[in-house]
Amino acid sequence: MKFLHMSDLHIGKVVNGFSMIAEQKHVFEQIIAYIKIENPDAVVIAGDIYDRAIAPVEAVRVFDDFLTNLAGENVAVIIISGNHDSPERINYASRLLSEQHIFFYGAFDGSIHKVAMHDEYGEVVFWLLPFIKPADASFIQEGEEIDSYDSYNDVIGAALRAADIDYNVRNVLVSHQFYTKAGFTAVLSDSERNPIGGLDAVDAGIIERFDYVALGHLHGRQSVGEKHICYSGSPVKYSLSEWRQKKSANLVELGEKGDLKIKALPLVPLHDMREIKGEIDKLMSDEISSLADKEDYIYAIFTDEDEVIDPMIKLRSVYPNIMGCRPENLRISIDISDAAMDMEAIENLSDYELFSEFFLYVKGREMSERQIEIVRGLLKGADAE
Repeated sequence: MKFLHMSDLHIGKVVNGFSMIAEQKHVFEQIIAYIKIENPDAVVIAGDIYDRAIAPVEAVRVFDDFLTNLAGENVAVIIISGNHDSPERINYASRLLSEQHIFFYGAFDGSIHKVAMHDEYGEVVFWLLPFIKPADASFIQEGEEIDSYDSYNDVIGAALRAADIDYNVRNVLVSHQFYTKAGFTAVLSDSERNPIGGLDAVDAGIIERFDYVALGHLHGRQSVGEKHICYSGSPVKYSLSEWRQKKSANLVELGEKGDLKIKALPLVPLHDMREIKGEIDKLMSDEISSLADKEDYIYAIFTDEDEVIDPMIKLRSVYPNIMGCRPENLRISIDISDAAMDMEAIENLSDYELFSEFFLYVKGREMSERQIEIVRGLLKGADAE
């Protein structure tokens, strides 16, 4: 049994004002090309189809085109909802589509749904578990109701027990949750929603008996302790924290019980996301800018010691898809958040520099061009008085 595992499509995602629709269409074309070459039996999408519960019209059209192309390749399609999706909308027409071998499971109804397939070694059962919270649980296990006060771990464990899974056959779990394990450090991204303190964490030990676990939620490709418990990661880079990641989809092959092969199928972006660093004039020079695609999504760190006026405008003249920039030099490296900071050093900062550092400390990001313009205007007015 061969199938493709992907997740976290986030169709309709906008990153720093830039729509990712073109990037998403580009990777979907690559997925269809891989299917033509590899001939998998199924495509598994482990949640977060859309970036928002109410997806924009263009996003729905893009997903509709992708599904139509998948259906044309004669593969089963298995889809669950993620924490960004509207479960009810994902569920729409699911019974009708199942007749076309497109299986949606959006709104959790108290049980784990299954899709059984067969190959020369017998049965492979795909168990579908969409994103759920303790408050969503509506089933009864061993005579005790699971209520909203139980943990994610308790609810997932109870759902698995209620499913009555025969582990003698080959089983694949499709789930969209945050699974972790002792000794495992998850690679997290800024584009993910993560409750403070890991309150949504689920012990991966309760899913180890599956032959393969197709996970969604984390945007970086990684395994949770064991190689068969896998996050495929998002197919597109959705934040600066992902710029070093190589995006891919997992091609999974199940032979006889215990025989598992996993291969990463690279997904090449239309425009990459990357970080550049140096003095602003050098970053804008042909020598540097010609080293890669100027239309990539760029985050720039400029190291000029002198103040640079309107750096985004200057950089955008060379890099049209620049997403952000920030200075990094000795002059601004003073941390004004340190209570023990040398007062003499503070006195050497201009009013604008002090406010910029304060804004960065409080907000965790640089001011926008419009905000800079407003602050400069206010400070100029204050000086005039």
